[in-house]
Amino acid sequence: MANTLLTPTKILDESLMILENNLTFSSRANREYSKEFAVSGAKIGSTVNARKPNRFVGTTGPNLNIENVNESSLPISLTTQFHVDFTFSSQELTLVVDEFADRYIKPAMATIANKIDFDGLGLAANVANNVGTVGTVPNDIATLLSAGTALDNEATPRDGSRTVVWDPATNASMVKAASGLFNPSRSIGAQYESGIFQASSLGFDIGMDQNINVFTSGTRTNGTVSGAGQTGSTLTVTGLGAAATIAKGDTFQIAGVYAVNPQNRQSTGVLRKFTVTAAATADGSGNATLSIFPAINTAASNQQYQTVSAGPANAAVVTWDVAPSTQYSANLAYHKDAFTLVTADLEDVSQYGAWGARRMHKGISMRISRQYAIGTDTVPCRIDVLYGWAAVYPELACRIVR
Repeated sequence: MANTLLTPTKILDESLMILENNLTFSSRANREYSKEFAVSGAKIGSTVNARKPNRFVGTTGPNLNIENVNESSLPISLTTQFHVDFTFSSQELTLVVDEFADRYIKPAMATIANKIDFDGLGLAANVANNVGTVGTVPNDIATLLSAGTALDNEATPRDGSRTVVWDPATNASMVKAASGLFNPSRSIGAQYESGIFQASSLGFDIGMDQNINVFTSGTRTNGTVSGAGQTGSTLTVTGLGAAATIAKGDTFQIAGVYAVNPQNRQSTGVLRKFTVTAAATADGSGNATLSIFPAINTAASNQQYQTVSAGPANAAVVTWDVAPSTQYSANLAYHKDAFTLVTADLEDVSQYGAWGARRMHKGISMRISRQYAIGTDTVPCRIDVLYGWAAVYPELACRIVR
């Protein structure tokens, strides 16, 4: 039986299916395909906007009380054009698709998938809530339940879209920890065969991902709030140590500042966790103004988006969750809508007579192109993807540190 000549479209269709199977974190995040670039093609730096939902307080009684509509959106920049480049001959285009996939597509897709996943998992630095103990691999389902509680306190939907993605060491430890628990026989069998944690009754879809990011905390020490009445997305702190570094992703708590449920605005009884969203360095006196998430919103400053029971008092103690200069892994428990991966069409080079195509599958757009290089008598090929990540709702996520 004669082989069929492989077209660029056929190669891309196969590539996108393999890429889909190779994604762990990304396949469990929100994925959006930006159609606005479908004709002209997008470039690095192109921006799309993710709209965030409005939040209202409501009024008791018959009288009308109009609230302001504070509609907001989050710009997501397409920052990364990543590609894999190789050479194949016209003769190799006559291979059956399975042979071509094994030799070229699967290795290329594994590289692309790992890059997308690794970049996405770096968004853990934007997540404030965290459970677990640095230096201790989770070995009890209590860790999962604690992560679930953190999501519940943020009013995260229980709609079947909650996921935990963790590293191989955590996965192995948790599989062992759950081996003696009651589980449906089908889940036990799947766990035994796959080696992936399958505790289906705990409310999460579990995935193992080798791309879990490792972070290093700054050199800062515990400090105090410098000035009462601070609100918003910055916080001035003193006593951090002369020229101390504060790393992006460092998380902390402030004495007396408790988290509130975003719907009923009642205190959860748990100190609000904050994360530093941009690296900073303290001055010679140990003072620094930190960019933080979530913003400090009190009932008086922004009731619609209230995040804390009360603002920090002057000299309130700031306590870091991770010791100075410490490496730690940041596994993630999250709702699908916490993180968004956006891809867009690159320019279609086939319109210029080149051998190539672009295709979109399940929110991921990809382009393949190939051209004869007369100077070297070779036929190089490249497969490109243009994408951007954003933590659209990082409050719907929780780190599981170790």
